[in-house]
Amino acid sequence: MKNTKYIQLAAIFGALAVGIGAFGAHGLEEILTKNGRIDTFETGVKYHFYHSIAMAIVGILIINFPKAKYFSSAAFLFLIGIVIFSGSLYFLSLTGITWLGAVTPLGGVAFILGWIFLFLGARSINQ
Repeated sequence: MKNTKYIQLAAIFGALAVGIGAFGAHGLEEILTKNGRIDTFETGVKYHFYHSIAMAIVGILIINFPKAKYFSSAAFLFLIGIVIFSGSLYFLSLTGITWLGAVTPLGGVAFILGWIFLFLGARSINQ
C-alpha cells in the first residue's frame, strides 16, 4: 500500500484553510475588526493554504520517490508550521493576546526548514 497520509492530511488542512478563511471573512469580521487583526488573520489563512498545497505536493513526491531522503521531514515540518504559525496568528487575531506572537516565528522556522528539506529531497533523487 502506498503512503498517502500526507496527501490526506493536506486535504484536511486545505479544507480547514478554506473554512477558516470563509468563517473569518463572514462570521468573525466584527471581532477581527475590533481587535484590528483582519490582516493578521488573512496572513494566517494564506500561509495555512500555501503550505497545505506544499504538503500535498510533497506527499505525491513521497509516493513517486519512496527512497528519496527528506521528503517526509519536509511534509511534517509544513504540518508543524501550519499549526504553530497559522494557529498562533488565528489565536492572536481572535483574542487580542499579543504575547503569543512570540511563538509565531517558530512556525515560520518550521516552514523554512520544510522548504530546505524539500530541496534536499529533490537533490537526493539525482544522487
